[in-house]
Amino acid sequence: MSRVIASDHVLIGSEIVPATVIFSVESGKILNIYKEVLSLDSPVLSRYDVAEFRDVSPLHVLPGLVDAHVHLNEPGRTEWEGFATGTKAAAAGGVTTVVDMPLNAIPPTTTLENFHIKLEAAKGQTWVDVGFWGGLVPDNLEDLVPLIQAGVRGFKSFLIESGVDEFPAISLAHISAAMEKVADYKTLLMFHAEMEPAEPVAANATDPTLYSTFLESRPDSFETTAIAGIIGCAAKNPTVPLHIVHLATHEAVPMIVRAQQQGLKVSAETCFHYLSLSAETIPNCSTHFKCCPPIRTEGNKQLLWKALRDGVIQTVVSDHSPCTPELKGLERGDFMEAWGGIASVGLGLPIMYTEGLKLSPPVSLVEILRWTSTNTAKQVGLGHRKGQISVGYDADLAIFDPAASHKVENARTFFKNKLTAYDGLDLQGRVTETIVRGNTVFTLADGHSKTALGGLILEPRVD
Repeated sequence: MSRVIASDHVLIGSEIVPATVIFSVESGKILNIYKEVLSLDSPVLSRYDVAEFRDVSPLHVLPGLVDAHVHLNEPGRTEWEGFATGTKAAAAGGVTTVVDMPLNAIPPTTTLENFHIKLEAAKGQTWVDVGFWGGLVPDNLEDLVPLIQAGVRGFKSFLIESGVDEFPAISLAHISAAMEKVADYKTLLMFHAEMEPAEPVAANATDPTLYSTFLESRPDSFETTAIAGIIGCAAKNPTVPLHIVHLATHEAVPMIVRAQQQGLKVSAETCFHYLSLSAETIPNCSTHFKCCPPIRTEGNKQLLWKALRDGVIQTVVSDHSPCTPELKGLERGDFMEAWGGIASVGLGLPIMYTEGLKLSPPVSLVEILRWTSTNTAKQVGLGHRKGQISVGYDADLAIFDPAASHKVENARTFFKNKLTAYDGLDLQGRVTETIVRGNTVFTLADGHSKTALGGLILEPRVD
């Protein structure tokens, strides 16, 4: 049997065109695409055993988003977030695949045993498909290859303290050693790229309730120092791809450009919050805006957009990193003590669309989905089956209404802890339905499917 969705606005390749998409109920794969809006009585459809036909015009049919940077925190810190709540939040925003970070779960995904504990916790709890990153820490070099063989998409590490004791930072020497270990395998080494420079930061601000105090404590030089070291490692061993997560400073962009021009395998992502929020507008005591690296200035934000449109930054992700309200410390308003992280999985598409409309020329949905779906699928080694509407690909679809507007409200989010930096923000565009491998997992009218229809992705990378 097959299901059919048609619209006069379907994103196929690099254009939005009238199209009819046919996908298998059994396999969840796209069987065929016709670049016209067919009707149910079309002779073409008689070739298929059509169980359901819908023309959703004028709504847009888009490839589901692939969010390559999400902290689901289960097991161990499930009070922060969990597989069920995190993937429901993703599904509500047209995200059909998330890739879980190796921290802040306890235990972290740094050994094969820990990975199996994580997989057991995830079973039956995922409303979207979930892949997994492994962790690179000082004492697990021998665990990297077994984790690759078990299905992790790559490895995340920190060049500065992570904030949790069970996930210590590594040195640049560890990067080189890890590159040698994994050189014969398809994988990706990723870095939280902040390091204290050789010259100590002279912080003058003293009031921890001022956002400027926190921003001054983690200047751009933290990122540029780390990224210079990463590029140096890439130059010594050009076979293993290296990736900078959540790039926040435009000052690193020229460094990355030079590395890419030299043929080094260095890539970078940025986040929805760095493209939509600015330091100048963050109120004092508002610790729900704290993240690391920090949200920087309006001018910095505009230059990140330019780097994205120029192709220097290839992907945009949420870095969904929630915690309990107590750890955010809103009552105290102390930026230096509060946990750093912003909850935003599932909010990215309307955030990008809203902010993109403000630019000149406006950012198109084609561009947004390239950064948040096609390129992120390639980043996680799933570019052969996710990230675009194409024959043979998973029928992962987001039905999007660009004419709809809505206000983000904490109470109406699906996160376990209903606290986000976007509370009260008016957004343009809204997802009305999310389909994962041919199964509807969310509709704006009826909410989430009664059962978890997502799966766990453990197949080897295809690069």
